[in-house]
Amino acid sequence: MASHRKPRSRIPAPLTGHSRRTAVGFTTAALASVTLLSQSANAAPTDPKPAAQSIEKVKEKVDTLYHQAETATQRYNAAKERTDQQRAKVDKLLDSVAQRTEKLNEARRMLGTYATAQYRDGGMARSAATLLFSNDPQDVFDQSHLIDRMTGRQKQAVDDFQKQRVKAAKERGKAAESLASLTASQKQLKVQKKTVQDKLTEARRLLANLTAKEKARLAAIEKKKAEEARRKAAELAEKQRQEAAARKKQQEQNAGGSGSTAPSTPSVPANSSKAAQAIAFAKAQLGKPYVWGATGPSSFDCSGLTQAAWKSAGISLPRTTWDQVKAGTRVSTSQLQPGDLVFFYDDISHVGLYIGDGMMIHAPKPGDVVKKAPITEMPIYGSVRPS
Repeated sequence: MASHRKPRSRIPAPLTGHSRRTAVGFTTAALASVTLLSQSANAAPTDPKPAAQSIEKVKEKVDTLYHQAETATQRYNAAKERTDQQRAKVDKLLDSVAQRTEKLNEARRMLGTYATAQYRDGGMARSAATLLFSNDPQDVFDQSHLIDRMTGRQKQAVDDFQKQRVKAAKERGKAAESLASLTASQKQLKVQKKTVQDKLTEARRLLANLTAKEKARLAAIEKKKAEEARRKAAELAEKQRQEAAARKKQQEQNAGGSGSTAPSTPSVPANSSKAAQAIAFAKAQLGKPYVWGATGPSSFDCSGLTQAAWKSAGISLPRTTWDQVKAGTRVSTSQLQPGDLVFFYDDISHVGLYIGDGMMIHAPKPGDVVKKAPITEMPIYGSVRPS
């Protein structure tokens, strides 16, 4: 007879330590697999943009470092100029001290001569000395007159010695102050030099760490930026031509309306021939390396190039961009003429020589050379026509 008893449910055997660990391990692995599968299913495809953005960040950082280095270069140039001027002043003062010391020594020798003579006399009274050594009354009178003159000369010698001593002390004091100022300028020069070097070292380090692919990406970004700058420069040049034509037309109308036969005001600046000389000099420097603090003839920094260019035309410009921007007549960007100086950035840390058609010649940055470039590749601060 068949049994109608329900089959007994199988009670799982208790887990041993090994079995428990195996089960836990399996469960953890399974959960991990499910989690990874879920994340894989929801994950977006790999986006290449982060790498590109990283290169752009590197470029931004490098550009900032170069800009900071150029600002520090202008501070270095200013400190060097002060140091050179102070050194020249110190040299002049030291020469003056030497001359004054010689005069003081001469006065001292004169006093020594009189002191020796007085010692030789043994301190005798004037009348006793003259009577002792003279047999003639007239001779006594002559010697007395001579001694009166000698006494006057002695007094003059004492006065001269005192004056020379005071003047020598003043000269030495001035020299000491100038030497202290020179020392301070030299320290400042050293600080600015280190600042420039640190900025450039950091920029080179960032560029050196780029892979070949990243460097190619950086070059592409630079190329695109240069193309955009050239496009803007062409637009600027066209705008300048249109405005120049409008000004000329207005001048002609004004001259015709007044009945005057006098020629209209020329658009060419009075120093155009000198400007042409400055531009010719700058063109001759194309391809020479940028070296911070350099003023030629084999290398230049930005303000060193513009200073040398205008010097070749007989016009002396200050050393730094901060002083060059004050050396002439301010002109608007739309009225730029070849030879004008164009300054960049809010801190006026860069300058180029305008050559027309929206282009300039400038010494850009370390690792680069003197070249032609659009003035639109950097933010313009203002422009000056040297005079």
